[in-house]
Amino acid sequence: MKRFNKVATTPNGGGGQTTPASDHGNDVVSRGPEWKCGLNPMKLMGVFVVLVMGLSVLFSVSVVLRDPPSDVLWTVVQARNLDFKVQKAIRLESDLPQPVQVPKDKLLGDLLPTGFDENSCLSRYQSLLYRHGTPRKASPYLISKLRSYEALHKKCGPHTDLYNKTVKDLKSGRYSTTPDCKYIVWISFSGLGNRILTLASAFLYALLTDRVLLVDRGIDIPDLFCEPFPEVSWLLPLDFPLTNKFNGYNQKSDESYGNLLKRNSFGNLTGSALQPYVYLHLVHDYDDQDKLFFCDQDQTYLQKIPWLVMKTDNYFIPSLFLIPSFEQELHSLFPDKETVFHFLGRYLFHPTNSVWGLISRYYEAYISKADVKVGIQIRVFDRENGPFKHVLDQILSCTMKEDILPKLNPHERIISPVGKQKTVAVLITSLSSGYFEELRNLYWEYPTATGEIIAVYQPSHEGYQQTEKQNHNRKAWAEMYLLSLTDKLVTSSWSTFGYVAQGLGGLKPWILYKPENRTAPDPPCRRAVSMEPCFHAPPFYDCKMRRGVDTGDLVPHVKHCEDMSWGLKLVDH
Repeated sequence: MKRFNKVATTPNGGGGQTTPASDHGNDVVSRGPEWKCGLNPMKLMGVFVVLVMGLSVLFSVSVVLRDPPSDVLWTVVQARNLDFKVQKAIRLESDLPQPVQVPKDKLLGDLLPTGFDENSCLSRYQSLLYRHGTPRKASPYLISKLRSYEALHKKCGPHTDLYNKTVKDLKSGRYSTTPDCKYIVWISFSGLGNRILTLASAFLYALLTDRVLLVDRGIDIPDLFCEPFPEVSWLLPLDFPLTNKFNGYNQKSDESYGNLLKRNSFGNLTGSALQPYVYLHLVHDYDDQDKLFFCDQDQTYLQKIPWLVMKTDNYFIPSLFLIPSFEQELHSLFPDKETVFHFLGRYLFHPTNSVWGLISRYYEAYISKADVKVGIQIRVFDRENGPFKHVLDQILSCTMKEDILPKLNPHERIISPVGKQKTVAVLITSLSSGYFEELRNLYWEYPTATGEIIAVYQPSHEGYQQTEKQNHNRKAWAEMYLLSLTDKLVTSSWSTFGYVAQGLGGLKPWILYKPENRTAPDPPCRRAVSMEPCFHAPPFYDCKMRRGVDTGDLVPHVKHCEDMSWGLKLVDH
């Protein structure tokens, strides 16, 4: 307040200057000797005036302190309100999501290459921030192999001189005995989960055979996935000469490897049969001749073909481990056999920024702050959409028996736990909203027996699978990825959607058994022995003995699947 800082001035000798008067009237004390020297009436009057002014100031101060005026009070209130607002703003700012920081190990232990514009694909380096635990480490040999492949892709990829030369030979129908570059063309086919698994399979085959992988863009591949290789695209150029045949390729196509074998005395191929390209039909309906793709002698022939065009809806990697000529290379690449798709998936599949926005916004809004994150992936193979009571009963039985979700206490309306209550976020993915609604209502209407707070979420419920719709596939990809970010995962039998989530997340899920006759199975589920996907339609053929054999009993690291007794999957032994 200004009156406390006012400075009084008094004459100082005969110099005409002024000196500040003390707040405590020390000027009176200093003039004492001069006053004693003579009782000058004018000086006495001056002293009297000073005393009166001093008393006036003291009186004013006492009044202000006892009953401050309203303007002073308003200034104090304003100051306190401002201080409160500043503190509140600081607290609110600390509660807001902070800018995403790029992790130190953004290359996932050198699994990922350098040389990308980070803003063009935010998920490539930010995804590690959303995952818990210590990431698994890729083998040094796999890392070296990936760097070598990237160099090959840069040398032979789309629109390079060597690519243009090889395409020119393909157009002319001329077979080159010593092609500078060889290619595997992956045809976009089937649902999104299948496409992700088959693309990883095709890429591993390219690594094993020194081929360049080129990807048919289908309706949405560029919209869903960032480019995985530096500098040169993995997308097949739109003017590729065989593109117009892709939709028509099937098991009966003349260009298929199986039919090529039939025309050449069932496997007696000679040099005269060599041609610029061969179609590989590895879809679930392939026949015994098509399945010879998984035999060593047939791989010897295929190595000579510059262009292989592949259509498949199968994760066929387990059968590659049964080809003797690939055995040592695969062991060096993947000493830990159950990590094949985990590493290939983390290397290849990075959501585009549009999809990453769906993932990161949903995660931060609903899941990130929970103490435990549980994913439940529900796929029902039934003509009707559901929801079905037997499926809900199976989910509840599995999650509560396996301590994935806490049990309910229907006899109490409120539980008062000791200490801080644990929060559990449950992420449900399903084409139907019914399971989400039932589970949410149960945990709303009844407390848990141990006092946890359960929040149940479902990002979408599309009603039915819409493979050809771009936005449907964006949501599907986002939900697979969100499931991979959970701590515990429950998946449905036979579902490639769940396979992708468990592989990317490095999770061994609890697999719900497939219901029969609309009855909940007992037991309802079992824990997977590995995080690897299942090959649904493997060959059962011994290439050396040329007879049928149980291919799930040949080597310790290839076994039958938990959810499909005839399928094959990789395990650690």
